[in-house]
Amino acid sequence: MERPKKIPTVTAHTTFTTAHEWIAQQAQQDLLRFITCGSVDDGKSTLIGRLLWESQQIFDDQLTALHSDSKRFGTQGNDIDFALLVDGLSAEREQGITIDVAYRFFSTPRRKFIVADTPGHEQYTRNMVTGASSADVAVLLIDACHGLLGQTKRHAHLVSLMGIRCVVLAVNKMDMVGYDKAIFDAIVTDFNTLAKSLRFESVTAIALSALKGDNITTRSAHTPWYQGPTLIGCLETMQIKKPAHAKSVFPVQWVNRPDATFRGFSGTLASGQLTVGDALRVTASGQTALLARIVTADADLTTACAGDAVTLVLDREVDASRSDVIALAAQPLDMTDQFEATLVWMHEEHGLPGRAYDLKLSNQWASASITSLKYRVDVNTQAHESCKQVALNDIAVANLALSKPLAFAPYDENPTLGGFILVDKFSHATVAAGMIRHNLRRAENVHRQALTITHEDRARLNGHKGKVVWFTGLSGSGKSTIANALEKKLHALGKRTYILDGDNIRQGLNKDLGFTDADRVENIRRVAEVAKLMMDAGMIVMTAFISPFRAEREMARELVGQENFFEVFVDTPLEVCEQRDSKGLYKKARNGQLPNMTGIGSPYEIPETPSFVMATNRSTIEEATAALVNKILDSECQQHPL
Repeated sequence: MERPKKIPTVTAHTTFTTAHEWIAQQAQQDLLRFITCGSVDDGKSTLIGRLLWESQQIFDDQLTALHSDSKRFGTQGNDIDFALLVDGLSAEREQGITIDVAYRFFSTPRRKFIVADTPGHEQYTRNMVTGASSADVAVLLIDACHGLLGQTKRHAHLVSLMGIRCVVLAVNKMDMVGYDKAIFDAIVTDFNTLAKSLRFESVTAIALSALKGDNITTRSAHTPWYQGPTLIGCLETMQIKKPAHAKSVFPVQWVNRPDATFRGFSGTLASGQLTVGDALRVTASGQTALLARIVTADADLTTACAGDAVTLVLDREVDASRSDVIALAAQPLDMTDQFEATLVWMHEEHGLPGRAYDLKLSNQWASASITSLKYRVDVNTQAHESCKQVALNDIAVANLALSKPLAFAPYDENPTLGGFILVDKFSHATVAAGMIRHNLRRAENVHRQALTITHEDRARLNGHKGKVVWFTGLSGSGKSTIANALEKKLHALGKRTYILDGDNIRQGLNKDLGFTDADRVENIRRVAEVAKLMMDAGMIVMTAFISPFRAEREMARELVGQENFFEVFVDTPLEVCEQRDSKGLYKKARNGQLPNMTGIGSPYEIPETPSFVMATNRSTIEEATAALVNKILDSECQQHPL
């Protein structure tokens, strides 16, 4: 295939003068970021390969390698397989699919482009969200042979959620349907029906063949009925509206202090602009100062604009560090610890209300939990479905609560302060991406009341500090028996105590909860909150619950405080628990009557670093309890001497 000569580029044989002119021209052009998305096998990689070919962004050595790879991995016989220009992973070439996000740069005389090629398979939806997070335009491909598919609709919905308002509907493989106008019109009609609820500002439909080059850079003779733009022409002329009057947002990434004479705050200005002399405000502390200098690696600036990586020097010392956000004092940012958000779940492990995660919002971190799942979105019908948990690739709307207030903005107004991720506290895997919809009014109306009598006052009156002794283990392991024996010994020593027992709590406070994973999480969350209040009252609180999940035990530890949390693992083997089976639960589970029985139909996650381990099958209750009392009292003396 002969290389096209439509668009000039710099090659190894370009003279210096031509290269210099080309570089000068490139510096004056604006940059458009776009994403290609759609269902699997719609031709996304082939399209990008064709764009690189047509814009002559392929060097001679790459061309030689492409010919060789096309013979080895290609699917086009003796012709060039353009998809191989983008699908660089060996697994992608072997399977003929896109797995990871691939970014490519190319340019025309009118504009520069960065394109993200994203996977079409549903299991790689998380990668598509990554690519869409920085795009201005979405090129949504549809295979003319198949029309709109489920994954096409999912990607269209995600594109809308990520704030992309301009869509190019690329109806690909028109050569496979004989360039039939009726098929093209039917697909466009179907998509326009879908798009009515997706808040797109413009949808440009183009009939093309990425493989044959129809309507890519020049109008095709095969589609005389098509009067729209070519793909390159559309991308070159598309106007992207930037948000007007955006607040200035400067997340501090690093406190720059090379010596005692200099202290600045380094980061990238996410939105707005800052000028020397502006009054700035540290959002969390509320401290203000004037902007004295804007420092860069080259020279000081008078004004910094969105996207500039700079160091801000203030006219006086303020309390600011990494994770703080600086803004104009005249345009302060809002803070919240509760909001409604759209979640895109990205992990195989289900998301459950009440479970604690780490949340990263811009450069800010906090512990967070889903307080309620409002609904899940059916991407095919846009219907809202009730749900108690979210699974891989689900899109859901939920309320979230944070451990502390963070600077925020709705995602539509400011993606930097509106987009966040949820991270698993143990595996550190990113489990979800989220977009803040709005603040919850309850976050503004509920304030902590300062009380005269403190936790320390109650501890002095009681003669000891409050503490939570958290028993965990399988049903029948002996948790309640040991907790009862421990309370008797502590009571005899003059300690103020109380037992929160699993069965007793489920007869009152938690009688509305079942034994699904979601209900188990909520059960432990409520118990942890009650235990925290009783501990604050100065009591030694013992909780006897299976509490099978590490995440919920860690949530309880974080809630009551590391120094106040004493985790006791009652390490009794499953077979011993089954032999005891005083409640007959294991027998029912083995007969299929209790599908969510921990240890049988539902997992038990063994504590990794418990404060104390008790093996009731190897020691008597009296021996184990005596050892436990000594351990608790020793830790009390070490951590809380009165």
